[in-house]
This record gives sequence, structure tokens and C-alpha cells, in this order.
Amino acid sequence: MSVKEDDINEGRRRFMMSGALVVSFSLFPGIKAMAQEVIADEGAAVHVAKETQTLAGSLKTNPFLDAWIKIDPAGKVTVYTGKVELGTGVRTALLQIAAEELNMAPSLITFLTADTGASPDEGLTAGSHTIVDSGSALLNASAQVRGLLVDAAAKHFGVDSSVLIVQDAVIKAPDGRTMTYGEAVGAVDLHRMATPVSPLKDPAKFVTIGTSLPRLDIPGKVTGGASYVQDMSMPGMLHARVVLPPVYAAKLLQTNTPEILKMPGVVKVIKDGSMLAVVAKGEWQAVQAQRALAAGSEWSPGRKLPDPADVHRDLKTISTQHIEIANTHNAAGAPVRTLSAKYSKHYMLHGSIGPSCSVAQFKDGTMTVWTHSQGVYPLRDALAEMLSMPKENVRCVHVEGSGCYGHNAADDAATHAALIAREMPGQPIRVQWMREQEHTWDHFTPAMVTEVSASLDAGGNIVNWDYALWSSSHNERIVNAGRLLPAQMLEKPFVPAPSTPMVQPEGGGDRNAIPLYAFPNMHVMNNFSPTMPLQTSAMRSLGAHMNVYTIETFMDELSAAAGADPVAFRLKHMQDPRARDVIKLAAEKFGWPRAARKANHGVGFAFGKYKNLMSYVAIAVEISVVRETGQVILEHAEVAVDAGQIVSPDGIRNQIEGGVIQSASWTLYEELQFDTTRIRSFDWSNYPILRYSAVPRSLNVHLINRPGAPFLGAAEASMGPTAGALGNALFDATGKRLRDMPLGGENLRRQIDV
Repeated sequence: MSVKEDDINEGRRRFMMSGALVVSFSLFPGIKAMAQEVIADEGAAVHVAKETQTLAGSLKTNPFLDAWIKIDPAGKVTVYTGKVELGTGVRTALLQIAAEELNMAPSLITFLTADTGASPDEGLTAGSHTIVDSGSALLNASAQVRGLLVDAAAKHFGVDSSVLIVQDAVIKAPDGRTMTYGEAVGAVDLHRMATPVSPLKDPAKFVTIGTSLPRLDIPGKVTGGASYVQDMSMPGMLHARVVLPPVYAAKLLQTNTPEILKMPGVVKVIKDGSMLAVVAKGEWQAVQAQRALAAGSEWSPGRKLPDPADVHRDLKTISTQHIEIANTHNAAGAPVRTLSAKYSKHYMLHGSIGPSCSVAQFKDGTMTVWTHSQGVYPLRDALAEMLSMPKENVRCVHVEGSGCYGHNAADDAATHAALIAREMPGQPIRVQWMREQEHTWDHFTPAMVTEVSASLDAGGNIVNWDYALWSSSHNERIVNAGRLLPAQMLEKPFVPAPSTPMVQPEGGGDRNAIPLYAFPNMHVMNNFSPTMPLQTSAMRSLGAHMNVYTIETFMDELSAAAGADPVAFRLKHMQDPRARDVIKLAAEKFGWPRAARKANHGVGFAFGKYKNLMSYVAIAVEISVVRETGQVILEHAEVAVDAGQIVSPDGIRNQIEGGVIQSASWTLYEELQFDTTRIRSFDWSNYPILRYSAVPRSLNVHLINRPGAPFLGAAEASMGPTAGALGNALFDATGKRLRDMPLGGENLRRQIDV
């Protein structure tokens, strides 16, 4: 893969970080604001105090400055975030933001991520919100803290604050007198509410924001160091494995516990209803005991799964909530031609590289859980409910996990660890799920159906657009104990909170269902199913993957009907100037339109603005097709991105590149295998993913930097556009308009043979 350095509006001095960053955890209490109003994202509703609604980002919910920044008399600066590192590089980017406004070298700051015993409560790390919410909060909190410290120093020196220079936590007067942040903080109470206006630096003077610092999380990963919760080891730690039911709603009838207790290293077998686990001194001993325990356990039949052949048909029946999310009527030309199409997508699983893992210890009345959950505070609250413990006695500490991007089994493994640790006070308990458990009991991304109809007038303009989608929940995040899978299996089970649709403009299954294009007449319906034939929840981009795919492939069909070039057709219907900029840039870098191509090659183009709120992405691709196998190779891609003010150019490129590859895997190959008896994709042999042989030969990401503009989330922004571009390129290569994902592999081979 080759990645070009872009030169668009960079204007930033390169800054190399020296020294080392120390990451530790402390038990300072987190601070929350009084709540009056509610906002929502992919997790639980978040309460916002009326008096904090004008504050930036997560300052709305955590308005006190010392929730974000603490400075001790010795001058040690500690910065906190409630967000977590998921492999996206946000820990580095957030540190850059704080360092910029504090006028400090990043290496001088101790930076702590989500920990219910230390950090502000920022809910979930999801939905590409980290830089938008936590980054905006840190930008403003850091600027305000710096301003307060400089004002205190100015008062001490008897000079105007404008003449003082700040560098690396030292404030210097024109006459040479200095005061450290540690000295200045003695005259400042940082336990104060943030203000709506901050003394932000001129973006033209940034030295850290806009540069690509070496990522803090990479060294351990590439050298084999302990990097993940899966790598954790503690003195006296015991290893546990769980036995899960073979199918939904199966009840545990009988176990062979006496036999298991005689096995080498086995310490205990724990059973509570249908929650079954074995604890051993060694990890391999735990695995062997788990296998024997699973083989010797008997279960009730459970419930049948849906017939895969009927899933899309059944969605029309079970989707009982009909939500109109767009309805506009304006004067337009008379329609002369109408096109319609129907699209479908199958269930998919997360396929995390490392099966979910957690370590828990119940000691002195406190339950501490180390977890790769994307929401340590929601998890803490649910565990406290399940364990009947005060919230302050349950602490969840985030440790990065090997694999995530959505609601996988991280919270469930943490729940198992907590339940087992409660039965064995004082001893650290490590729980890791097995591969077949991670796949079989995943929170799958839902199957979907979309239907679209649109009309053109005599001038080739789209004059009306009618769109509908059918889907079950894309968001079963942890809002109560009943959403924790092991809690549902207890002798006294907890009941999951009801499934509810996520509201626009964020959306769930209907995320990005409203096109950004200017259509005079538009109607969009979200048909939501509150019941789920399979266990589903959030996966990267939620419904945006399917909706942008539908919109962008149908835009190509409409452009063909209008006799127009696909890029020119998009620009004709696009009024947003920033969207036009990325569309033009991607087309220019790709050399669109391409001349005649080789046989079995095709090109495609697509655009999307994630959630219509965040980053703009346009992508042009060239693919090749192996007709005998249906393999699709992404030969070349040019991607243009506008994420507002860029914090880390390399970080955004990494996320866009990874998103293109992951979306290609989803779009071309991934489909959950199951029948009416059970899930069949229990290992990698039954769940095809993109192979190394098919990754992009060349993938170039071009960034449009907008200094001083708000941060726009970019991590999930390329998922939908990539799917649309691939669908359009496949039509160009094969002449087949494919509308049922996955598009490649055996599905494509059969289509080509027709």
C-alpha cells in the first residue's frame, strides 16, 4: 500500500515528541454536573444542565475545569479524558490538543483515559465523537486553565498578562522573572465552572495540533510488550473460562461439576442459574476444564432461530414502528422518468481479533474491573445494579482490548469477571472468552432492507426522492443490568431495557438515510423493529454503511438515466460547498473520468458526510474481478476528507485507510451463517473476511485542513462511501447492478455466470 503525503493547507511545523509519557491511574473522584436536559448518542441518554448548554463538547456534562486538568504544587500536570483508546490513536490526538493550549511539550503531561475512579464521565467512546466532544472540551478547558494561571502570574508580577510568555509550564515576564504552573496554581481555584468563551490560541500559531506525533500506543504493540487487557497479569491471578448456552434461551439442566473439580489446577466451579464458569490456577488448565464442563453439561432446547431465507421478508412484519424522518415539498420540474430499486444486507459479526477479556478483583468491599468496554461509566452503573452494590464501590478501569469497533462482548466478559470475583474475594480473576463464544454470542449488526424511488425531469434533475428502510436495533448498549448477557442467565435474571430507535440527526439504522443532496421533494421513513430475531447492537457506522451504499449506487443509476457523468451529476445536486470540495478533490486526484480500462476492471465513485454532521468523504476506486472465484481486488483508491481542524494528519489517514479496508470486507464478503438451530459462523472458516491478497494495491488519502474550524469526527466516515464506490465499480466491471450485500465471492460468481 502506498500513502501519499498531501500538501493541502497543512501549514504546520513538524513537532517531534521527546521523552516518555507516563500513564497511571488514581482514585480522584470524578465530577458530574447537575442535570436538567437530555442529549443522546449511541449509549445511554446524557443529561445536560441548563446552565452548561453553551459550553464546548463534553464540558456540557463535566463543566468543572479540575475534572479535566489537575496541577499539583510541584508543577505536575495531569490531564484526563473520559474517552478510551480503541486503536484509533485518540489518546495521542487528545494529548496533542491539551498540550497545545497549555503551551507544553506533550512529554511533560501525564495523560489518563477513562476510569470511573478518576476521569470525567463522557459516556461511550463511539460514533466518531471523541475528538468532537472530548477534544473540544480539552481544547477549551486547557485554554481556560492557561489563562487563569497567566492572570495569576500577571497579578503577582504587577504586569499586564499580555506581556507574559508561557512555555512548558513556566510563565515568564519581560524582566526575566518566572513562575511555574505549580506556583501559579496556588493562587487559582481550578474547581470552577468552565465559561462559554475561552482564550484560544490563533490556529496559525499551533505547533502541536496539526502535526503527526508518534502514537503513544504503538511501541508495545510492535515489540510484543503488554498492550492489551488480554496481556494483563497480576500477583495471585486465577484464570476463569465460562460455558455459554448453545442457543438463545436455553436453560442449564445439569452439569458434571464433581468430575471437573478433580481436574488438575481447578479451584472452583461457579453456577448461578445458567451462568456457568470454572476457575483454575493456570490458563490452559481453565481451558481444558471449560471444554470438559461444556461437554458434560445439559441444556434445554432453547428457541429456534429465524430461517435465513426469510429474514428480509420478515423485517417488513416485525418492523412495527414507522418513523418519518424527512418530508419536504417544494416546487420542481415535472417528472418524466422514475426509477426504483430494493437493496438488502445480511447480519454480520464484529470478528474481533482477540476474544473479549476482563480482569476483576473484589477486595475490601470494592469491585474493580479492568475492561476494554467502550463505556466504563455505563458498565459501572449496570454492574452496580447487578451486584446490588453502591456505584462508588464499583470501579471500571479501561485497558485497551485486542479488537473492538462497536458493541462486541467486552461488557459481557467484564460481567463474567465481576460475578466470578464476587465469589472469590481478594483474588484477581481473569476471564477470556473462547473464539466460538465471541462469534456465537456476538451482538451482531442487523440485517437491513432499503427501498428507494426517484424521478428525473426533462433536464436530468432529481425532482423527488422516496426512501424507506427496515431494520432492528443497532444500539443495545448497556443502559441497565439486563443488557448484560450474563445477568440475563442468572437464577434471578435481569430483564433488558426495551429496544428504542435512536433519534435523528445521529440516527441508528436510519443513520445517513437522509441524503445531503438538494432534492426539492423528499420523503424518508425509518421502519424500526423493537424485537430482534438475533442479538444485535452497534457496529462501526451503524446504518450509515447500508444507507450510503444505497444512496450512492442509486445516484449512479440516476446519472446513467440522465445521461450524465456520475461526478458531474453529484455536483449538480450538491449545494454544500465543503461537500463539493471533497468531491472535486477525489475526482481530480483519481483522474476522473478514466479512459477505457482492461477487461474485468471497473471504476466507481461515492460521497458521504457522516451523519450529515461530521467528516466529509469522497472516494474514487478502481477494482479488478476474478470471474472464476468472485474475488474483488481494490486496485486503487483516492480519498478526499474534510474533518475540519486536523489534529493529527497521520491519525486521520490511518482511520480512513482502515475504514476503507474494513468496509470493503463487509461490503464484499461478510455474512453471518446460521440456520434455525444455531449460529454456524463459530470460527473463521465459517465467516469469510477480506484476505491480504485483496487489500488495496494503492490507497491515497488527501486531507483538506480548515484551521480554526470545529473538529469533525472521522473514524467511521469512510464506511458508507467505500461501499457505494465498490458497488458502482462492480457494475462498471461486470455490467451487473448488485443490490444484496455481500457483493463479492460466491454471490458475485453466480451473478456473473447468469
